[in-house]
Amino acid sequence: MNVAEQYNIPKDAILTVAGTVGVGKSTMTHRLAEALGFRTSLEKVEGNPYLDLYYQNFSRWSFHLQIYFLAERFKEQKRIFEYGGGFIQDRSIYEDTGIFAKMLYQQGNMNETDFETYTSLFEAMVMTPYFPHPNMIIYLEGTFDDIVQRVQERGRPMEQETPLAYWKELHERYENWINQFNACPILRLNINEYDLVKNPESIYPILERIGKKLNYALPQR
Repeated sequence: MNVAEQYNIPKDAILTVAGTVGVGKSTMTHRLAEALGFRTSLEKVEGNPYLDLYYQNFSRWSFHLQIYFLAERFKEQKRIFEYGGGFIQDRSIYEDTGIFAKMLYQQGNMNETDFETYTSLFEAMVMTPYFPHPNMIIYLEGTFDDIVQRVQERGRPMEQETPLAYWKELHERYENWINQFNACPILRLNINEYDLVKNPESIYPILERIGKKLNYALPQR
């Protein structure tokens, strides 16, 4: 019996790790994939032609960045589904519209026409019964101070130059978003309750919780 079977996790499951910047999504994605023998689907930061430009000028490049992310995530979701599942995914497509695009619009960094165009495209692509939703969102949460510390520790230049107020608002918006999210089951994990870097064995209680949550009901894809 392999690990996935041991914890009642289907071999074709699609599990998506969500949470604000710096919360540890990539580490969780890799550890889950290693433990379960699943493939990873990682957020593409390298090679993104708009990311650095966006951090330099939010209002100029916000629409471009959001459209780029939407297209890339949609293609990746389609690829995962066509492959037959068995993936751990770093960040969900739902966060793009539910958090980032909405925040940019409400802050005045995306105009109304661009926001309506983006939202219309998102709904046509994703909010349909034909879109392959994940089996579960694994939401990583922690205090604002804990998350800011992690952002500072990893030291990405474009993030170090970002005002603290941006990270605070993003943290609040993530909490509001997850409290209203209902497209698939959610498992919430507090980042202070495990340490996958210093204690790799802490992945196993998490697998147990995933299996129990999935055992209630697996949504149709």
